Amino acid sequence: MFLSQRFDPSAVVVTTKSRRTDIAVLSFSVLAMLFVLLQSSLAFAKGAPESFADLVEEVSPAVVNITTTTKVAERVGPRGVVPEGSPFEEFFREFQDRSGPNNPRRPTSALGSGFVISEDGFVITNNHVIEGADEILVEFFDGSERAARVVGTDRNVDIAVLKVEADKPLDFVQFGDSDVMRVGDWVMAVGNPLGQGFSVSAGIVSARNRSLSGNYDDYIQTDAAINRGNSGGPLFNMDGRVIGVNTAILSPNGGSIGLGFSMSSNVVGPVVDQLIEFGEVRRGWLGVNINSVSDEMAQALGMDDATGAIVVEVFDGPAKAGGVMASDVILKFDGKDVSSSGELVRIVGATSVGKTVKVVVLRDGARKTLEVTLGQRPGEETLAQAAPETAPQETSVEGMTLSELTSELRDELGIDPATTGVVVTGVDDASDAAAKGLQAGDLITDAAQRDVTSVKDFQAVVTQTRDAGRSSLLLLVRRDGQPRFVVLELN
Repeated sequence: MFLSQRFDPSAVVVTTKSRRTDIAVLSFSVLAMLFVLLQSSLAFAKGAPESFADLVEEVSPAVVNITTTTKVAERVGPRGVVPEGSPFEEFFREFQDRSGPNNPRRPTSALGSGFVISEDGFVITNNHVIEGADEILVEFFDGSERAARVVGTDRNVDIAVLKVEADKPLDFVQFGDSDVMRVGDWVMAVGNPLGQGFSVSAGIVSARNRSLSGNYDDYIQTDAAINRGNSGGPLFNMDGRVIGVNTAILSPNGGSIGLGFSMSSNVVGPVVDQLIEFGEVRRGWLGVNINSVSDEMAQALGMDDATGAIVVEVFDGPAKAGGVMASDVILKFDGKDVSSSGELVRIVGATSVGKTVKVVVLRDGARKTLEVTLGQRPGEETLAQAAPETAPQETSVEGMTLSELTSELRDELGIDPATTGVVVTGVDDASDAAAKGLQAGDLITDAAQRDVTSVKDFQAVVTQTRDAGRSSLLLLVRRDGQPRFVVLELN
């Protein structure tokens, strides 16, 4: 009995099949685990490679050094200064007269970096690298040199497009999507730091959406070493795409301390396209003066978050034609969320001239969708001289003495006939209005995003604001023709 149970063939078969099944399941599990580990390993390798060498070999033929030459007048006479009436005065004047308008010009040089974006020879660099240059020379990775001409420049984002002629297709790189880059992603900078020749540095994205001084700024901050001479060079992602143009550093000594800034490719790309097509940048123009929404403003308007761009004034142009009004808060533009006035400027500037877009605004506590056909942004001189359309907005409430806007007050205060509002003729020193800087002569044109044409209008807005449970009121006030917003606390 014992022997027959131990050696029963069917028992042996069952046991064998069971073990085979267990082994198969185990093998599948092990393989699945190895596959996951392999995928994780590959993903990790892409984020933090063991070496950048392959990437360097791939992109380096498209990175160039740029040398510019500018001729300046050279003085050949003595440069000393002698007292008036000195016996040497005539002597020195004789020599200095020799350095007149026909004096020889001495060439000076500057160095920078750039990169090729097409096989037919379009090259990108910073505008400040080539600005004012008489001659531009592009040196390639193989040591060959070619003269370049300027196709177009844009000082707003510090970009220049150059063109070189070549007898064969050139190696080039392409722009990537800078918007997908995250803080912590690896990047690689390539260029010509301090004139030392081709050089590579690596680091990470330290911050996004940095602004330095321009209206269209959208810099990627990186700790990859960027020095003088790197200007105009590319900042690569790990796929070999250009996601930034190295433009500036912050440093107390002129050398890299890990605060480098690259203008994002999603700003540069459209600029480059227009420079190549038109030789200039044709930016979309809305025709408004805007501010970012502050926490105080958001509270006064009953907004959950301080987001969007609030319209201070509307000029004759696309916005006015499309129905945009002062005190509107622009929340969306052409399907894109607007978080601040700076972001709206960048979005509008990157939108094609003549395009009709939907603009979502907050007005009287409700969202309203408008359609605006963008114009072309005028030159800076034209914008500086542009007169505001009608009255801006600002308001005051309790603690103020208000008056209807009479013809006498218009003449006295120099207020345009088309402007409406109520005039502040006195302010209680102990009031919040005084604390917020309101004073006699201020013109309140708007309260809580509503036009104010009479004292009665203003009082009605105050009552409605209190009834809505809000303790502050957003006013639009004009002083000497200049508009500003005031958030007034209600008693």
